Amino acid sequence: MKPTQPTELTFWDHLDELRKTIIHIACAVIVLMLLAFCFKEELFGLILAPKEGDFCTYRFFAWLGRILHIAGLEAEALPVKLINTQLSGQFLTHMSVSFYAGILLASPYILYQLFHFISPALYQNEKKYSRWLIFWGYLLFLTGVLFSYFLIFPFTFRFLSTYQVSQEVENTILLSSYIDTLNMLSLMMGITFETPILTWLLAKLGILSADFIAQYRKHAWVVAMIIAAIITPTSDVFTMLIVTFPIVLLYEVSIFLVRHTVKKRRTKGEN
Repeated sequence: MKPTQPTELTFWDHLDELRKTIIHIACAVIVLMLLAFCFKEELFGLILAPKEGDFCTYRFFAWLGRILHIAGLEAEALPVKLINTQLSGQFLTHMSVSFYAGILLASPYILYQLFHFISPALYQNEKKYSRWLIFWGYLLFLTGVLFSYFLIFPFTFRFLSTYQVSQEVENTILLSSYIDTLNMLSLMMGITFETPILTWLLAKLGILSADFIAQYRKHAWVVAMIIAAIITPTSDVFTMLIVTFPIVLLYEVSIFLVRHTVKKRRTKGEN
C-alpha cells in the first residue's frame, strides 16, 4: 500500500487554520482572564505591593544597607494614596488588569499555537532555530517584566510620587495612572531585554557587526547610568550601579552573540 501524499493547503484552508488558532487563543485568554478576575484581592495585592514600604525590594535594600553599612537605603513610608475619580473607574481597571493577566498567563499557550500555525511552512533547521528563538525571546521578555516589577517600577514610583515643584502642590495619584505606568515600564523593559535576540537576528542577516556595537559601548554605559540615576530614589552610587548592571550586561551579551554569529558565518563561508 502506497503512503498517502500530504495535500497542499489552499488559501481558504490556511484561513480556516488561522481561525481555529485565534479561537483557541481567545478561549484560553478569556478563561484565564475570568480566573484572574475572581481573585481580585490577590491580583491587586500583587499589583499594588510596590507602593508599600514593606515591599520585598525595599526590605532587601534595607538589609543590604545594614550588612554593608550604607546609610540611606531604607525605604520610608510614602504619604501618597491612590484615588479613583470615575464612577466605573475601579470596575474598568479591574477588567483591564484581569485581561492583561489573562494574556500573560496564557502567553506560553499563545506562543505554542502561533508556532503550531506557522511551523508547517518552515524547513527543519528553521523550526529548530524558531523554537530556540521563541524560548529565549519569551524568557528574556519575562525577565524584563520581572526586572521592571521588582526594581524599575518601585524606584520610579517612589521618585515620581514624592517629587514636588512646590510644597503647596500635593501629589494625589490616580489609580489609572499607577496602572498605566506599571504597564508601560513592564512593556519597555520586556522589549529592552529582547536586545540580545534582536542583535543576534541582525547579525545573522549580516546587517550588524560586533565592531559596530562595541564602538558605542561607552555611550551605552553612560545612557544606562543616566537612566539608573533618574529612577533610583537615593543618591548613593551603590543603588545606581545595581540598576545599571543588568542593562549593561544585556549590551555585553549582545556584543558576544554578534561576534560569535559573525565568526560562525565566516567559517561556513570559508568551508
